[in-house]
Amino acid sequence: MHPVDKNEWRTHLIAARDALSADARAARDAALLDGALRLAASVDGPICAYAPVGAEPGGPGLVSALVAAGHEVLLPIVPRQRGPLVWARFDGSFARGPLGLREPAGPRLGVEAIGTAALVFVPGLAVDRRGIRLGRGAGYYDRSLPYARAERVMLLNDDELVEHLPAEPHDHPVTAALLPKAGLVTLGKTG
Repeated sequence: MHPVDKNEWRTHLIAARDALSADARAARDAALLDGALRLAASVDGPICAYAPVGAEPGGPGLVSALVAAGHEVLLPIVPRQRGPLVWARFDGSFARGPLGLREPAGPRLGVEAIGTAALVFVPGLAVDRRGIRLGRGAGYYDRSLPYARAERVMLLNDDELVEHLPAEPHDHPVTAALLPKAGLVTLGKTG
């Protein structure tokens, strides 16, 4: 199957993630966690991350592993009205947020806090070699990434790095993909 538009891509990618066995997810998440910790160890400063849910690459231990390794972790809070994400320092506890997501219970730092990060881990469903990211469609990260100054890295399954995704003017690119087998892949304009 070759999806054409973003909705077809989303349907295809979510179904593929959901089809992964528990063992395949655990192996993927262990490899991604190892790569994320190595990458985090190479920077000095806060790390913006997210709390993976369901079959999302990175697994449920991503945030706690970053904290256990001594990193200051900032996590997103979905605002009441669509706009950039608000960030908060993770203090070890979560609150229930909108869209069924866990969000940090700590004090809110504002939308600009992503600009203080030394590294930004970005969720999504796929990325292409240009760095065009396919998210879930709400646009929160596309509104937030312009504030980021650090490397923006997506944690993905190996087959979620694709040659070309449909792009729109508001799409904000990422700089790299971290994959379980291929490792860190730098993204950007080609040719």
